[in-house]
Parts: sequence; structure tokens; C-alpha cells
Amino acid sequence: MIQITLTNEIMNRIMAIEEQKFNINSLELPMLAHNRLRKISKKKSAYASAKIEGNPLTEEQAYDVIEQDAHKHFLRPEQEIRNYYLALNYLDEQIKNNEPFSLDLILEIQKLVEKVASPEKIGLRGAMPPGTLFAVYDSVSGAPEYIPPEYKDVPMLLDELVNYVQTTDDHPILIAAVVHYQLVTIHPFEDGNGRTARLMSGYILDYYGYGFQGIGSLEEYFAYDPDEYYAALQMGLPALYYDGRESPPHPEIWIHYFLRMMELYVTKVSSLSLQTDSEAFTEALSHINSKEKQLLKIILENNMSEVKPIELSRIVEINNKTVIKRLSGLCQNGFMVPIMVRARIRTYIVSEFTKAHKVQLLEIL
Repeated sequence: MIQITLTNEIMNRIMAIEEQKFNINSLELPMLAHNRLRKISKKKSAYASAKIEGNPLTEEQAYDVIEQDAHKHFLRPEQEIRNYYLALNYLDEQIKNNEPFSLDLILEIQKLVEKVASPEKIGLRGAMPPGTLFAVYDSVSGAPEYIPPEYKDVPMLLDELVNYVQTTDDHPILIAAVVHYQLVTIHPFEDGNGRTARLMSGYILDYYGYGFQGIGSLEEYFAYDPDEYYAALQMGLPALYYDGRESPPHPEIWIHYFLRMMELYVTKVSSLSLQTDSEAFTEALSHINSKEKQLLKIILENNMSEVKPIELSRIVEINNKTVIKRLSGLCQNGFMVPIMVRARIRTYIVSEFTKAHKVQLLEIL
């Protein structure tokens, strides 16, 4: 198991990330802008993660295949992109359910990553045929680049990793770095190890509040220089797992690399969020009609934080059905939020985005 010793450099990098995290989380983006950025970010992550593995599709092709009909037949490179995107969506749902890191979650993600692959590619790897070495081979020379632990040791190593995540008091970013390294190094599956490692590492960041509202792609930074990425994971150690990779003598090589990529990632997200925030008013308002704008202006001018349609209809002198229709439009675009009571909408409240930008919105309205 990789062991981390905190140094001044590690702490300084974490503090820099924390500062940017605060700035990002203090921003309130309209729902449409937020959803658009999240979808773009997932597409970037799917493309970048596949690129690391040598997927030949261009970024444009990757984005296009994600949008295609799921019932279509896809070539393997196309399916890889779609599978990663599907896994990201699945993990989004698990975050909403506050699902903890577990072996079952790891297995489910690898299953999604290898969707439509042959059955032997899914789940933990087993014994190889006599005389066959399970290894990662150099694509040119054919020599083994990495020889993972024996299959019989994999369950114990995964249990050790899960226990670490569930009991450690390490900083969440360091936990994510450890999960990434350990899953790549344990290599528990015949295929999909790198993609599963990146997805589960990202899940740890999301789980502990370092997903930065789902904006941006950490995979994009790993993909800028795959050789550097793999070199950081390998740390110059021998090919055989049992010759030092189970407890690397210089884990700071990987940790420093991971933190450096995190810094680049969070800086880009911060810049992107600020840019989107400054454009948010015009973009968000462009999606609502003049009647909905008029209703929003009345709500803000009267400092109404919560409204009931029937009461609002009396104020604006419009029938209740029309008010509900206009409130629905405001909800769809992130200005209001419906409150459900026994499966029915009873009231509407002003969204956090609207509250945070009340003055600017009134100036535009």
C-alpha cells in the first residue's frame, strides 16, 4: 500500500487547491449554464480518458458518438467513449445517494466501462492458462512492461484499499491519489483498469466535495502527456509488482504529479466558472419570455422569497393557471425552485442563483 508523508510542498499545493475551491463554490450558476458545463465536462473526460488508452477517435468524433442513438451498433473505440460517459452519469447518481466507496461500486464501474465486452473481461480476473503470464505488454517490443500481483492476492488488496478509504483521516485529495494509484497497480481486471481507476478517483473527489460542481475535466490534464502520466504511476520501479510497487519507496513522485494536475484543473475550473458567472445573466434571461421576466421582476421587487401561485395571481391580476405556467418557465431556467408536498407543488421559492444576483438581475429586468 502506498504510504504518504506530508511535506511542505504537498501542504502548499493542497492549500492552493483549497483556496480555488472556496472561490468556485461561492459562485452560483443558473441551472441551464451549470448543466451545460457539466455535460461538456463529461464529454471532455470521456474523450481524454479514452485518449490515454490510445483510442483513435478525435475530440469531435468522441462528442458526436456520445449523442448518438444508444441502439446503434458501435465500433469498439466508439463504445469505449460511450461507456465512460455512461459510468460518469452513473456515479453522479451515486453521489446524490451518498453512496460510499466500496468493492461493489468498483465492480459496477468496471462492468459499465466494459459494457458489451466478452463476459471474461468483466469482474475480477482469474487464473491464467498454464504457461501464460498476465502482464501489460509493450505494444512495440512485446516485452512485459508491468506484471501485476497474482490474481489470488487481488481480493485482499482491494479489501485493504476499501478499508483505507473508509478509515483514513488523510486529506480527500490524497485519498483520491491513493485510490488512483492502487487500482492501476493492483490491476484487478483483465481490462478497464486505468479507466476504472480514473473514475473511482474522481468519485472520491466528488464524494468529499472536490468535484467543483462537476465542471472541468481532470482526465484532460492526465491526457496532455500520457507518457508523463504513466511515468509518474510507475515511479521508475521494476516491472514486477512484488519488486517494490506494492509499497513504493518514493510515493511523492506520484503524489506531486497528481497534485500538480489538480492545481491546473482547479485553476481552469475557477477561470471557467468566473467567465460563465459573468455571462450568466444574459444567457439565463435569454431562455425566458417577456411575461416570465415581468413576473420575476415583480417577485424580486417585492422581496418575495417564497410564493404561492394563488396569492401571486391576486397581486399580478392574472389567473392562477397562467401564473403557474410562468413560474414553471422560471423553474426550468433556474430562477425559481418548486417545493413539493405529497407529490404536488404547493409553493415556489427563489433559487440561490437568483438570491445571489438579485441586484444585477433587477438592473437587467
